[in-house]
Amino acid sequence: MAHALRLGRRRMGQCWPNPAVGCVIVRDGRIVGRGATAPGGRPHAEPQALAQAGAAARGATAYVTLEPCAHTGKTPPCAKALVTAGIARVVAPIADTDPRVSGQGFQYLRMHGVQVTTGVLADEAARDHAGFFLKVAQGRPLVTLKLANSFDGRIATATGESQWITGPEARRYVHGLRARHDAVMVGAGTARADDPSLTVREMGAMRQPVRVIVSRLIDVPLMSKLASGAREVPVWVAHGSDAAPLTRKAWESCGARLLQCSVRAGRIDPQALLTTLGGEGLTRVFCEGGGQLAASLLAADLVDELVGFTAGMALGAEGRPGIGAMGIDRLSEAPRFTLEEVRAMGGDVMHRWRRG
Repeated sequence: MAHALRLGRRRMGQCWPNPAVGCVIVRDGRIVGRGATAPGGRPHAEPQALAQAGAAARGATAYVTLEPCAHTGKTPPCAKALVTAGIARVVAPIADTDPRVSGQGFQYLRMHGVQVTTGVLADEAARDHAGFFLKVAQGRPLVTLKLANSFDGRIATATGESQWITGPEARRYVHGLRARHDAVMVGAGTARADDPSLTVREMGAMRQPVRVIVSRLIDVPLMSKLASGAREVPVWVAHGSDAAPLTRKAWESCGARLLQCSVRAGRIDPQALLTTLGGEGLTRVFCEGGGQLAASLLAADLVDELVGFTAGMALGAEGRPGIGAMGIDRLSEAPRFTLEEVRAMGGDVMHRWRRG
């Protein structure tokens, strides 16, 4: 099961709106087939592993990181494929919460004489599929917020200089994090100040994450890297109803996709933003700032994971803070996270936190 989970993790960010599932088929103590959800979501992990196993699948055990699907969508049911191939036992950590499955896959297998074992490495599987489960239950993707700060919590000098606070090791790690998410998201301020490309680089050919700009008025230059590259790598712009029609048309002509969201207190409503992104199929979103977008997500309790990079430098009170105003008067009002990992990364420290 641990091997199947590793296979699934390799496809995170590549197969939305489907979950990143891994499958390992074992017969007589030997692995005879392996598979993971293909980029774009099809084919699923199970038929790929079965194809590799061939006749050796008969009487074998299939380790699958999520309950096999039991419905016919764009692909036939995986539960039926396992039965047809003669699989004798299926080990799956958790049920699929999608109402089209939700126990029906397990039921189908048992009805056809397949032994089903559940609960193996269930916590690890639940964490891996958290984005997919959130989209099913709440209609929104999982959100990872990344911040790269100086020791005193600043993301730039008073003049706006920010490249580079952290070193090359941390920056390469961020590319890996981007690759494991369906989309990379920034606010208009970050898009203007940094002119980022937000692509995954130096990691070979892969399905690039969607690049999301959150800008009520779409006040980002058309000469930016995001606008100029929108036909090569998808760019979605989340905007308010008061964005100028000419500006909308100009971005659409660049190849960007526009998503209108409701506005609250003069800013894009964070809940409406994530519901819109979930409705488009996204399950995992990697937010890289800026401060106002980070603050709005945190204040709305919509951040599921924090990844921080702390550099050994101090920029002082005149430097720009990593997170904007959140209106917190008491410590009890602050969102709390549980520390998961701390690691030295070049000359910086990476610390990863999970919703408490």
